[in-house]
Amino acid sequence: MAQSLAQESAREGAIKGLDLSAFIRKGESGRCAMDVAIADISCPSCAMAIEKGLAGTPGLVSARVNAGLKRLSVEWDPASTSGGKILDKLDDIGYPGYPFSGCQIDSAEARTTAHLLRCLGVAAFGAMNIMLLSVSVWSGNASDIDQSTRDFFHWISALIALPVAAYSGRPFFESALAALRNGAVNMDVPITIGIVLTLAMSVAVTWQSGEHAYFDSAVMLIFFLLTGRLLDQMLRRRARDLAANVAVLRAETALKRVADGSYVLTPVRAIARGDEVLVRPADKIGVDGVVLTGASHVDQSLVTGETAPVKVGPGDRVFGGAANIEGTLTLKVSAAHDGTLLDEIEALLRKAGEVRSGYVQLADRAARLYAPFVHTTAALTLVGWMLAGMNWPQALLVAVTVLIITCPCALGLAIPAVQITASGAMFRAGLLLRSGDAIERLAQADTIVFDKTGTLTLPDANLMNGDDIPCDVLARAGALALASRHPLAQAMARASGAKTPPDNVQEIAGQGICAVIAGREARLGSPSFCEGQEQAQAVAKRYPGASVICFRDGETLGVFAIGQQLRADAMQTIAALKTRGFAIEILSGDAEAAVADVARRLGIETYTAGVTPAGKCKRLEELALQGRKTLMIGDGLNDAPALALAHVSLSPASATHLSQTAADALFLGEKLAPVIAAIDVSRKGRKLMMQNLWFSVIYNLVAVPIAIAGLATPLIAALAMSGSSVIVTLNALRAR
Repeated sequence: MAQSLAQESAREGAIKGLDLSAFIRKGESGRCAMDVAIADISCPSCAMAIEKGLAGTPGLVSARVNAGLKRLSVEWDPASTSGGKILDKLDDIGYPGYPFSGCQIDSAEARTTAHLLRCLGVAAFGAMNIMLLSVSVWSGNASDIDQSTRDFFHWISALIALPVAAYSGRPFFESALAALRNGAVNMDVPITIGIVLTLAMSVAVTWQSGEHAYFDSAVMLIFFLLTGRLLDQMLRRRARDLAANVAVLRAETALKRVADGSYVLTPVRAIARGDEVLVRPADKIGVDGVVLTGASHVDQSLVTGETAPVKVGPGDRVFGGAANIEGTLTLKVSAAHDGTLLDEIEALLRKAGEVRSGYVQLADRAARLYAPFVHTTAALTLVGWMLAGMNWPQALLVAVTVLIITCPCALGLAIPAVQITASGAMFRAGLLLRSGDAIERLAQADTIVFDKTGTLTLPDANLMNGDDIPCDVLARAGALALASRHPLAQAMARASGAKTPPDNVQEIAGQGICAVIAGREARLGSPSFCEGQEQAQAVAKRYPGASVICFRDGETLGVFAIGQQLRADAMQTIAALKTRGFAIEILSGDAEAAVADVARRLGIETYTAGVTPAGKCKRLEELALQGRKTLMIGDGLNDAPALALAHVSLSPASATHLSQTAADALFLGEKLAPVIAAIDVSRKGRKLMMQNLWFSVIYNLVAVPIAIAGLATPLIAALAMSGSSVIVTLNALRAR
């Protein structure tokens, strides 16, 4: 104990000289800035407390907290203060934080979102002003507008629309050009051609003093398409921001032993294999290593999926990203910044993302067939009428009419309209979609793979045999449990409803805690610590997969089974999924007994326990080779690569940030019912998507010959195009 206190003192002395140069950004004004990840932010009130606590710090220019990302951004005058002093101030106000490397922020994503927002603003400005002019022209055409006034309004519309389209349409134009350079055709190709030719024809009509121009249609189309593109981009950026904040999962610093025997807080990137590091109680472990001295329990659930805290001592391996619970440990580093288990998980995630990126959305698959057909038809129409003796301006007008009547508005809306409606239906059912094409992939799934911990079960451990424990014993044990940071003790404290812990509690690392209450020693901890091995074995047999702890107060002995309970509707959900024809299995990193018990209770015949992140990916690859379309449902960090690799994936909202990022959708609440809703809505949505696409095909088969024959004017073509879009949208509303 004395050695531990000495080590703590050494650390506290060394932190004042912490080198933060790897984390500090310097601006042109001479000010310094740094991002700090703060794991203890749980609500906006915490953010306000941090900002208020830092206010008035000499030299501090600004302090902004993002509660969602659990990140603090600070800026200061280096002449008056330092990053180390700001970290000390955070410690003083009760919110210790880790320096967070600003280079991890994806600035390209931020620039793209800002550009889309500017494009949307310009398109909205242009659409509103052009629409005012168009209403005047429409009402004038029906009454007594003269040609010069109409031409004047058309030219003003052109002066607004052309620069607006040139700027706001860049996201589509650039995407279309990139696709064409790669020898491909995506949905932006026909959209780009439709916009450009509609504007060109409108300019030609205006030049010839024609009656109808379509500047308003082109700009409005850009506005609506940009709205959808911006929402999608914001979702993606939010997901990447969450994934980037790895400091919440992994400590960015560790206490490294230096030559004089003291411990200095050091960035993990500066720690090498073979170094020694000190891990204090409640610290996040920043490296992979082997325990040299000390004993403790380590929570590795984020990394390995193992539910129960693991007891570790000299010679045992621990992993970066795990949390030390009660004892002080000295580790010999086997991997630090590179080569850790977390790095392996991130590499698997990147590989899985590359595999998934090959999926082509339904709209783009349709565009590959649609675009060549329409453009070839328009070109042949132009050539055909010129060969038939029609002058080229009239032949061009007929060709443009073909393009307008087949403008990809209906096709462009066929999929997004269903996606928006289905997303709303899923939201009402407790689901949050992260990607639009998830609906298509959910509808194709035929196999469901569940993680166990936090997915089929609730994320927090609970007392499972509370009805067997006398109320007074539970109350006394719960009061003692309040003094421990151990997850099992915290579960007991919640179950008992205790409010006040006893005084003078002592913690014995790796064993439990004890205190003198009413003149007797009371103990809470392992069965051996409380002399209750025989009774504990009997309880363990009744509750396979649960962790057992004991409470001893004189002659009174209480044995508590603590484990994760099944979600309330897990049995009904699994039964409903089986009736829909799904093959179901469990892949879990948890222990064999715990997984077997859950599989037996749910009637799931295929299950595998003790699976590593790489093992889960391997199993999904095997299913893919069998032609299976797998829906993966998981919540842990160890599930993230499998979630990214699966054909489609879901994750509970209680999942780790990285798992939320890898999943296609999140479901809310403590029930599994949203999984059924996701499947049912997506199957109906995909059916409606196909109906809309077939309607677009039939519409073109009818409308194109009429346009080719020269029987449709541009106005009729525009009305037909608008009508087809309305029908597609109304059909999409059935997804509700």
